[in-house]
This record gives sequence, structure tokens and C-alpha cells, in this order.
Amino acid sequence: MKRFQHIFQRARDLQGGQASLDGMMPMVRSPRALGQTKDDRWLAQMTRCVFQAGFVWRVVNYKWEGFEDVFFGFPPEKIVMLSPDQIDRFAQNPRIIRNRQKVLGIQANAQFILDVTEEHGSFGKFISRWPVHDMIGLFAIMKKRGSRLGGMTGQRVLRNMGKDTFITTPDVVRCLQRIGLDIGENPTSKRELGLIQHTFNEWHEESGLPYSHISRICALSL
Repeated sequence: MKRFQHIFQRARDLQGGQASLDGMMPMVRSPRALGQTKDDRWLAQMTRCVFQAGFVWRVVNYKWEGFEDVFFGFPPEKIVMLSPDQIDRFAQNPRIIRNRQKVLGIQANAQFILDVTEEHGSFGKFISRWPVHDMIGLFAIMKKRGSRLGGMTGQRVLRNMGKDTFITTPDVVRCLQRIGLDIGENPTSKRELGLIQHTFNEWHEESGLPYSHISRICALSL
């Protein structure tokens, strides 16, 4: 396996030096900060990433204030109480993107958050305590128990909220393929994800860098 130092040097050269590369790194929040993040912010981020999936992000961003207003700030305990008629009305509101199936997913993810909160005290505490050397285990839970949170959608939720995680973007996958990892263009199997996790674990041990930064540097090395 190619040492991460070689990938890091290539990314630094391509992106114009160390200072430029440093400015491109994603935010990584402390476990304490993650644990203190309220459940409504987790549901809001899930909703945003679900609606961005397969859609033009700038449209979602443009309408986001409308989403916050229509769903009254995304408190999970209120969202789960919405009636089918209310869901139908919300799904037709021009202030949001009118996709009924994704709107239904908001309610399903609200229930997911409440279930985890009952088990662990809060959704943020659950995420903050999850070990970074087994992110694929967390990805699996997001996919199984959440709605439309498989693949990069769930990964982006975690990254955007500041959890230290890699994301299997096309550029990251190509970087991993270049160093000889036996994975496909869209790695989703347990075997492929295990190989990716193992690689990031080794690179984390080598470099001491957060997984999020290693992932971004991989993408920027192409």
C-alpha cells in the first residue's frame, strides 16, 4: 500500500502549497461539541442532505429558510406527530422542494432520532461516542435505521455536522483505486467498505491526521 505521505505531497503540490491545502480542510468538532448538538439540528442536516441527493444543491440552499419555517425548526418530537394530511400539505408547499417521498422521510428520520435519543440520551451523544476506526459500522446504522441515509448521504450528514469521517466520493474512490485497493466505482459491499476503513485506519496511524482531512486530501491529490 502506498504511504499516505506520497498522497499528501501530491495534493500539496497540486493545490498550491501547504497553506492553500490547509484552508480546504473540513471542520472536525470535538466529541463534547457533537454531544451537545441538539436533536433538531441533526434532523435539519439529515433533511438538507437527503434533498440535496440527486438534486441541484444551490436550489436546496436557496430554499432552506423556507424548509426551516415550514417544519418549524425540525423538532423531532413535533415532526413525528404530523398527520398524513399535514404531510400532504407540507409536501405541496412551494416554499420547499415538493417531493412527497422525501418529505415522508423527514418524519421517518425524526423517529430514528427519537429512538436513538431514548437509547443514548441524545442523538449527538450517540454520534460523539462512535469510534472513528469503525465508521462503516455507523454508516450501516444510518442506512438501516434512517430514511434515505445510505451511501454518501449519511456520510455527508456526519461530515457536515463535524464528525470525523471519510466520504466515499468519486475522487476519493479513484484515489484509493490508484493505490491498488480492490474496489469498484461505487463501493457499497461489506468487503469494499472494510478495505476502505482499513486503509483509512492505517493512514490515520501513519499521519496522525483526522479521517476527514485524510479523505479530503485524497480527493485533492488527483
